[in-house]
Amino acid sequence: MRTLLITGPGGSGRTTTAAATALTAAREGTRTLLLTTDRTDTVRPLLGNDPPPHLTVRHVDPAPAFRADLAALQTRAAPALDLLGASRLEPDEISPLPGAEELAVLRALRDATLADEPHDLVVVDLPPTPRALALLALPEELRRHLRRLLPPERQAARALRPMLGRLAGVPLPADWLYETAARLDLQLAAVEAVLADRDTVVRLVAEPGPAGAEAVRTATLGLALRGLRTDRLLANRVLPESDGDSWLAAPVAQQRKTLEEWRESYDVHPVPHLGRDPRGTDDLAALAVPGAPTVTGTADWPVTDHLAEDGVLVWHLPLPGARRDELDLMRRGDDIVVTVGPFRRTVPLPSALRRCSVDGAALREGELRIRFRPDPALWPRTR
Repeated sequence: MRTLLITGPGGSGRTTTAAATALTAAREGTRTLLLTTDRTDTVRPLLGNDPPPHLTVRHVDPAPAFRADLAALQTRAAPALDLLGASRLEPDEISPLPGAEELAVLRALRDATLADEPHDLVVVDLPPTPRALALLALPEELRRHLRRLLPPERQAARALRPMLGRLAGVPLPADWLYETAARLDLQLAAVEAVLADRDTVVRLVAEPGPAGAEAVRTATLGLALRGLRTDRLLANRVLPESDGDSWLAAPVAQQRKTLEEWRESYDVHPVPHLGRDPRGTDDLAALAVPGAPTVTGTADWPVTDHLAEDGVLVWHLPLPGARRDELDLMRRGDDIVVTVGPFRRTVPLPSALRRCSVDGAALREGELRIRFRPDPALWPRTR
């Protein structure tokens, strides 16, 4: 099964192009599932109440799952709540909190991969780019925080917990809390596996212009930091060429300039402006959006051996569009904390590099190269 994640700046037409992508793939005979969280119900007028063959549309509603999760948490934490005198929340008075929609999308994506009859292609209409990038980072970040707050190895000492609690003078976490954390960790790991799969790629949607160009650069950088690869860049609402006397001459020239710049770095697919908002399957077909992706997903971060020449190992991190003044590195134990513009990621070091010290770093041609020198106290000695 392949997964195609579609995102772009707000108002760029990403939901429409996601629907057009799913429709194209379904008409090509690919069993396609379209997942959308669009609150304005844009998809229904586009595809109608009866989607074409091979296409399933699923609207992700975060409210039911959020209410169910909170109700289950209240049940498990009943003794603590009763001790505190807290009153229970009723399901009909619970509204999803910020972040619930992101978790619902991730859960729907996980469920789609675990279905008894999986689809050949899952098209996910992600939120606008800033929220989409935060969503894609969520599984890894939540798992890292869970392991710091509730280390799994401490659960093995459950028999000693009452005694340790008396010695410490404070109650230690109950078994149900560790069980809940372990269950959540498994769910997040399943989503992380989907995002890390080579059959998962991202398709960007943007209008060609100065604002769109900067949004695409930022999105590409954030995706690269997460090890995700873009499939195509859909340049949406491209105006037709016009003569020099038309009022369209200036915006057409601006679009042409941006498209030329994009083609140097991306696989650009222009999507024509129909002169109106698309409505119905005929309009979606007129957009001529490509269907299933053609590239594999996660990018490689190789380590090259320069021990013979320079006595170092070099770790290559592709960061297209990165600028030196927005880049920062920090080593923390066996991790490297990489900050690029508004994005930050804590990356575990490959095993060989954990026995080395950082010897320098350089940003060249859209690639961050970090030099590591073996630590004599940790590196195995050669005979």
